[in-house]
Amino acid sequence: MAEEYKKLFKNKDFLLSLAIGLMLLCASMVVGVYAGQYATESASSPVTDIVLNNIPVFDLDGVFFYGPFIFWAYVAFLGIKKPRRLPFILKSVAVFVLVRSVFISLTHIGPFPDQEAMLNPQTFLEKFMFGGDLFFSGHTGLPFLMALIFHKNKKLFVFFTLIAIFFGIVVLLAHLHYSIDVLAAFFITYTIYYIASYLFKKDKELFEEN
Repeated sequence: MAEEYKKLFKNKDFLLSLAIGLMLLCASMVVGVYAGQYATESASSPVTDIVLNNIPVFDLDGVFFYGPFIFWAYVAFLGIKKPRRLPFILKSVAVFVLVRSVFISLTHIGPFPDQEAMLNPQTFLEKFMFGGDLFFSGHTGLPFLMALIFHKNKKLFVFFTLIAIFFGIVVLLAHLHYSIDVLAAFFITYTIYYIASYLFKKDKELFEEN
């Protein structure tokens, strides 16, 4: 691993690509914050949902909030372990956040009735939830994006896919997303992966080097 670090960090093209990835990610997150605020301020009335209407609400806010920290810590570990992976991961996530920002800016459905407190946050966790940024689910989409990125490693592909399904179930049981938010996340994320693969072909090739 030390040899790979020495080799890559002497490579100006790699350092430039890594810097661009970091800048794109930071810029996309700023856009995402503004999009989430706009969607929440513009949120309309809630709608019925065939899944949420038929299951009780469970208090899973802790899993919803803290779970992604554990998930991203593991992704960071995979990137640090093999730094050549970092540019493609960073740029792919940036594309994901930007695309999701567009979607949530266009769709302003309010949270399910038993989660309307999200529009007027009171608890610590609620203050970190926008409430109107529902379509599509980032909790589901981002782990699935990692599954697609690491698809050549069957164990990681299965692991990240299961994480995506797990988070999808969590947000539904907690009534934090509509079922369409979760279902659509898989299809939209699949497209995002191929957009990133096309835009950042060299980074993907570096990622997949043995």
